[in-house]
Amino acid sequence: MIRKSGSTWVLAALTALVMAAVACGGTTPPGTTSKGTITVGGFAFPESSILAQIYGEALAHDGYTINYKLNLGSREVVAPALKSGQIDLYPGYAATDLEYYNNKAGEATGDAVATTAKLNSHLQSLGLVALTPSQAVDQNAFAVTKATQAKYNLTKLSDLAPIANQLTMGAGPECPTRPYCIPGLEKTYGIKFKAFKALDTDGPLTRAAFANGTIQVGLVFSSDGDLNQLGLVVLQDDKQLEAADNVVPIMRQTVATDNVKKVLDNIDAKLTTADLVTMNAQVSLRHQDADAVARAYLQQHNYFT
Repeated sequence: MIRKSGSTWVLAALTALVMAAVACGGTTPPGTTSKGTITVGGFAFPESSILAQIYGEALAHDGYTINYKLNLGSREVVAPALKSGQIDLYPGYAATDLEYYNNKAGEATGDAVATTAKLNSHLQSLGLVALTPSQAVDQNAFAVTKATQAKYNLTKLSDLAPIANQLTMGAGPECPTRPYCIPGLEKTYGIKFKAFKALDTDGPLTRAAFANGTIQVGLVFSSDGDLNQLGLVVLQDDKQLEAADNVVPIMRQTVATDNVKKVLDNIDAKLTTADLVTMNAQVSLRHQDADAVARAYLQQHNYFT
């Protein structure tokens, strides 16, 4: 996934960014003794900050003292910070993290459980562990307008195959050669569009083309906060073409006690892609603070009872 990869940062940049990141102390319930201190890190985009705050707030409520080092940068910054112990935990994405830790060996699949298991085979020797992946996914996805969905009764990508020859697909100019874009749609689903329009990858050109009707299908990210506002519907990837970028906590083994894992697994057992879309919209479109959005999510889902 493009926005979660980033370019390679030198070690000096790692040190500078980690030292510069704001570390905010967490709280523990009044009258209780802290179960320990955990530092939660995150990537430099809003969804990562939201997820980091959700994990941190839940752990704080359970009695841990939480420090935050958010907006550290790309995975090339965050992963080394975890390995060196500058942070203890970050919200990861199963497929993208696997392909980072295995040096792009191409092992990720559309199966979240299998992909996470493979990820753990690479993390174990580093003293790290990925926990149980959530249902929430932030990955490449294909969307249609609500009008197109209703006209053709579309819910999943398989539904496109019989009528794709009536539709125009829009995405970044690399799409016709990428295995997870046009070639993958043809091979996995038998989808062949009437035409392809080279635009951008989940950007303003794609959104404008949806609005003016020059495309009927476009490449987006599954948890984009503006999907609902734009009247776009993501079609289910029912044959698992895309690699499983399910949200998954990645942490140091020494911090991953049974109690910590229980708290985080409880979060991920309920977290959905729809939740990500809603919370991303609250931060990106309504300009709410990530910590407030995270706290409200936990309260609404009865984690603080």
